Amino acid sequence: MDPDLSDEDSVVDLSFEAESPLAPLAELLERLPSCDWLLQGDGQQIFFPPSEAPGRPQEPRCWSSFLEHSRVPVVTEEVAREALLSFVNSKCCYGSAAAGNLIIQELKPQTLCRYRLETFSESRISEWTFQPFTSHSVDGPHRGASPRLWDIKVQVPPMFQEDTRKFQVPHSSLVKARCPSCSGAKRRARQPRRCQLCSGSGRRRCSTCSGRGSKTCATCKGEKKLLHFIQLVIVWKNSLFEFVTEHQLDCPAELLAKAKGENLFKDENTMVYPIVDFPLREISLASQRGIAEHSAALGSRARVLQQRQTIELIPLTEVHYWYQGKTSVYYVYGTDHKVYVVDYPERYCCGCTII
Repeated sequence: MDPDLSDEDSVVDLSFEAESPLAPLAELLERLPSCDWLLQGDGQQIFFPPSEAPGRPQEPRCWSSFLEHSRVPVVTEEVAREALLSFVNSKCCYGSAAAGNLIIQELKPQTLCRYRLETFSESRISEWTFQPFTSHSVDGPHRGASPRLWDIKVQVPPMFQEDTRKFQVPHSSLVKARCPSCSGAKRRARQPRRCQLCSGSGRRRCSTCSGRGSKTCATCKGEKKLLHFIQLVIVWKNSLFEFVTEHQLDCPAELLAKAKGENLFKDENTMVYPIVDFPLREISLASQRGIAEHSAALGSRARVLQQRQTIELIPLTEVHYWYQGKTSVYYVYGTDHKVYVVDYPERYCCGCTII
């Protein structure tokens, strides 16, 4: 570093700039290292991650062994009734007599497959920001070139846990010698209008300005100068793709998407490859579609850190029952036996039976 350069070289008079304190500084743009970026309308820059060569696809899998070792527990009449009783007891306006006395006529079980793809990615953007300058050391361009944004090392959170963190980019700071909000006067003059607290009589001291006619500048906090710097914003995101095989029952798809299932297959790696030979073709197609969608959505805007794809078996049983001369159905779904029922025969509202 040139010995003639000091922190004072990073203190420049930029009062001719636009009044917005967030306006990018041309001096810094000229000193940034060259890198691929996309300038957004809000002054943010999205930096493209370096491309990485994909690994080798995995060998074909033998699905028969997976299916042979997977057993979804069968829902019996006793299990179906206990599940309904547990559901009813969790509702304040449901009576338990019907659940205990109804006659179960038929159980129609199905086993659904749920495919799920998670892609944990990291994206980086830079944005201009500022803070009041308090005369501390300025880490400006005179101390060296700023590193490329993807070269800045940070601690990555646990895989598949979303987070957002902000960092000051080294050697990107400059001081604006005069705050544009108060023109370096420390206090921002109040508009020449009648004081609302004393109606212009002068008999009551204004609590906002303490009778001085001005208040401390909210932009520079009375420091007169602003420290501008480039802020690196890192976003770790977990993108999710889900697919549940079709069924002919009236249980809502959104419930089945959240249902607890029996794990059949799990594949986790930096990059996973589409499933192509699963016995249910719709699962293979869903895997191909999910991976293609995540690849198109993330593209070169984010770095994929980890991917995980799973196949789960979701038990679903349609329970036909008879109660007080009427027949109806409810559904028991998931390995934890959740219940979905539309027309439960014993419902109350504010302590009154609905007839």
